[in-house]
Amino acid sequence: MGIPPVIEITDLTVTRQGRPAIAGVTISVAPRSVHLLVGPNGAGKSTILAALLGLVEFSGSIRFHWRGDGRIGYVPQVFTVDRTLPLTVGEFLALTRQRRPVSFGIGRALRAHLEGLLERVGLVGFLKRPLGGLSGGELQKVLLANAIDPAPELLLLDEPSSGLDEISVRQLEELVVALKWGSRTSVLMVSHDLGQVRRIADRVTLIATTVRRTGPPGAVLADGLARALATDSEYGTP
Repeated sequence: MGIPPVIEITDLTVTRQGRPAIAGVTISVAPRSVHLLVGPNGAGKSTILAALLGLVEFSGSIRFHWRGDGRIGYVPQVFTVDRTLPLTVGEFLALTRQRRPVSFGIGRALRAHLEGLLERVGLVGFLKRPLGGLSGGELQKVLLANAIDPAPELLLLDEPSSGLDEISVRQLEELVVALKWGSRTSVLMVSHDLGQVRRIADRVTLIATTVRRTGPPGAVLADGLARALATDSEYGTP
């Protein structure tokens, strides 16, 4: 008997205002794999992640086959920060990592750990930066740092490349692949970059309300169907 998938989604349907956001979606995510969801804007990719997180009502079934602690890391597409919030990057990351209030300071050992964590996502020297003063891309990296520590069994990424420059995108991709091999993390990621699909995906699913195609990247993208379902402005250059 084969190894079961980490996630088994069967006939998933989410209805909003009387219309299906997604309908009859069936997907499985293999352990220690990078699985990308692609498709046009409004196709339902983010809705699938929301259903996995229990944020929306749905019909159908979602089954998790955990091998470890079942920890899920998540980076949303949009994260709004109050620009006046008197919180540094280090304090934000320390909120769930130490018992005492961050207003009393961050412990020496945790501070060193967080500095290393920020270095992994390309934010060296950002520990004392005001959270509200970050650019969109910098904030995305902070959220990624928070999601991968400790290493999750499942990492859900909703367009994590949004707002990142080309160098940062490649750093993100290297980090995702390293998590797969080094931490045995399974990754389900929404992307609008077909080049990214070819670079890091083990498997890709093309969504347009329902599953249009799923399989290895070469097979799914071979005849241009994925590009035909979106304008060039919605997808990166392969």
